[in-house]
Amino acid sequence: MKIDGDWIRAPGLQQVLACLTGAGHRAYLVGGCVRNALLGLPVTDLDISTDAIPQRVSELARAAGLKVVPTGIDHGTVTLVAGGIPHEVTTFRRDVETDGRRAVVAFSTRIEEDAARRDFTMNALYADGAGGVVDPLGGLPDLMARRVRFVGRPEDRIREDYLRILRFFRFHAIYGDMSLGLDADGLAACAAHSAGIESLSRERVGHEMRKLLGARDPAPSIAAMQATGVLARALAGADARALAPLVHLEGNTPADWLRRLAALGGEDAAQALRLSRNEARRLALLREAIGNQSGPGELAFRHGVDFVRDVILLRAAVLESPPPKGWQAEAAKGAAAVFPVRAADLPGLTGAALGARLKELEARWIASGFELSRAQLLA
Repeated sequence: MKIDGDWIRAPGLQQVLACLTGAGHRAYLVGGCVRNALLGLPVTDLDISTDAIPQRVSELARAAGLKVVPTGIDHGTVTLVAGGIPHEVTTFRRDVETDGRRAVVAFSTRIEEDAARRDFTMNALYADGAGGVVDPLGGLPDLMARRVRFVGRPEDRIREDYLRILRFFRFHAIYGDMSLGLDADGLAACAAHSAGIESLSRERVGHEMRKLLGARDPAPSIAAMQATGVLARALAGADARALAPLVHLEGNTPADWLRRLAALGGEDAAQALRLSRNEARRLALLREAIGNQSGPGELAFRHGVDFVRDVILLRAAVLESPPPKGWQAEAAKGAAAVFPVRAADLPGLTGAALGARLKELEARWIASGFELSRAQLLA
């Protein structure tokens, strides 16, 4: 089997590969770029594996006029910039020691050892510069069947890095065949070792959850996470019940991981997933709006039409009912409305008294459907 595309024929990529193979080394594209190319999906990251050690890679690259960036030289990775595009080149490796978060590696000259330390069989696929696919572990049938399966014993791969538990569910959401369900052995191993998630940094957990919730339909994976106890380890108190209805209601609305996070609930997600200040603020506003009585017009006046859409979808998902009719028109009216009263219209009032009076008038104006004029409000 071969892969093809403008990306693999790009002069920069071919120059990187040629500088290694021309010196007698093996060099293969590996991982996501091969996987996505075989599935007909866009290719972004360009990762290359080689039997050349990092110092040798650097020497050959400089001799070929390429820029060398020692991004992770202790772990065997050198970034080569060709045609303005970075290419990560990593020496074949095997794990010497792991603690569930990081690994001590040794360089190898065997592609089979390099493949054996990867997480899933669909990520242990390689391709040469001509696009010829190399499959050291027999992962190609899994990829074609869209079956997410750990390399070797799932327990061993998970103990090497507990983040692979979350990656297992994310990969199923993005690449898996939903009709097949999740791999039973992998699911059982994730459940048995879910406590290891608590040893991970919250930044890594948050990064993985962002990707998972941004998948086209993460609901089956999230439901499986809850059933196995994994979701509680990643986000205590989260509940997947409203997520599937939300995804259904979204239709063609672009996926938004934060909207979906709001549907899950959970205790202190801002800390648990290390959200940014703006993300935490938006999440708090969404969760508050789900349960309050503010209508589409008021919400749009205060936060914009997109925010209203998210709240309407979330309310409908939580209540398992269709969105109210006419909400779009109400939201458009609220978004275009401009409160007609200003502080200068209330002479003699200052400080808290002024703020309270403006708030009272604004509430009356919103309750009128934004119809009351300045004169009517001040009368």
